[in-house]
Amino acid sequence: MAAAFQQQIFALDARFNAYRAPNNPNFKILYIRRRSQLLRENAKFKDIDTIKKYLNVRSQLLQRRYGVQDNISISSSSSRQRSSSKVNISVEESPTKRKNDMTISENYAFTGVHHIFDQHTEQVSVVKFANNDRSKLCCASDDGTVSICDVTATPPRVSVILDGHTKAVTGCDWSASNELLVTCGLDGALCLWDAGRRRKLREVLDQLAAPLLCCVFQPANNNMVIAGNAKGMVEVLNISTGIYPRGGSSIVGGRVTAIACESSGRMFWAANDKGVIVSYRLEGAGGSVSKLRRCSVGGAVSCLSWSPWLARHPALLVSAADDSLCLFRIADREGALVLKKRFEVPHRGRGVRSTFCPIMSFRRGVCVVSGSEDCCVYFLDIEGRAEQPVVNKLQGHAAPVLGVSFSYDESLLATSDVTGLVIIWRRGTV
Repeated sequence: MAAAFQQQIFALDARFNAYRAPNNPNFKILYIRRRSQLLRENAKFKDIDTIKKYLNVRSQLLQRRYGVQDNISISSSSSRQRSSSKVNISVEESPTKRKNDMTISENYAFTGVHHIFDQHTEQVSVVKFANNDRSKLCCASDDGTVSICDVTATPPRVSVILDGHTKAVTGCDWSASNELLVTCGLDGALCLWDAGRRRKLREVLDQLAAPLLCCVFQPANNNMVIAGNAKGMVEVLNISTGIYPRGGSSIVGGRVTAIACESSGRMFWAANDKGVIVSYRLEGAGGSVSKLRRCSVGGAVSCLSWSPWLARHPALLVSAADDSLCLFRIADREGALVLKKRFEVPHRGRGVRSTFCPIMSFRRGVCVVSGSEDCCVYFLDIEGRAEQPVVNKLQGHAAPVLGVSFSYDESLLATSDVTGLVIIWRRGTV
């Protein structure tokens, strides 16, 4: 409970940070980092009544100082109300919850902020932990750079900033061994990086000279990269040779904004800004693709995430810009999608991302996490009651949250926002 209120204090500071020293962004970042450090140092303070009083008094002082009125309520009962233009801060726990719900909530309880990275000057649209390695985090930014952070170092640090794109970086992915990193950007370049030696190995331009919006390694063959461009084309590239194979491209239409592969790499899905999702089969080792099935959602797709889920029913998670997070069941071997559930998440125009939580086997529910345009990070139980899917909500960003990524063991969660701030959240011990 105390940890939850400390998170509320941090959220309050982040909210008013937008008004603090408007002409000095460096000071704002330094201030919020110091506040986070002080909260960590006082994390053992357990007097709930004193914390409540402190939060109320601090809220009143900040409102008087900056002339901004916020409607801040503090309650220990469950609150599932959607955020409005006013800040509604509440602790989302209830003593009357079912035991099943309590177990899920406890599994996704976070004790506070582990670290805040602020090395980027513009929005960070993608964050991605390395495979089976909780120490390495990749951040792709609109400032044209890609950073690799050592999250578990003492203190956490930026290991390297890769400067190879001339425009915003829109996508990144780790190879299976984490030795390589692929990035793409609005400059139309696909870049292959040696993550260990911190240098660029290859740069290949889009075959239509179009901006690139997403890219992933083919899971079973990291010589192959699948990318999507702003002219509606999904394309396969042999990154080792720099050659686009014959038959390795297909038109989806619109702007291809998201790609997700199944673990075998034989099938993948591509989506565009018109809400169209198309499944593809990757034929053999040559890189040719064949179009399979097509479906539509109500808004532009900003993210696709695949999961084997419960083995019998693989699933695709879709973030769409009509305030929806859609869960689809993959119905057959051609990748046909059947809508299973739809959740409301504030998302209208920005590239909000979502992902499945990596560990599901011992849970009594299955959870996903999503950014949002109301500056919150949502955890949703996709197996639980439809009327109350939110099991936790993190409030620490002062701007729309775009990127989300879990470490493989779920001990850390990385989130990024449109100001370029990256927050590493630490999971509590259950």
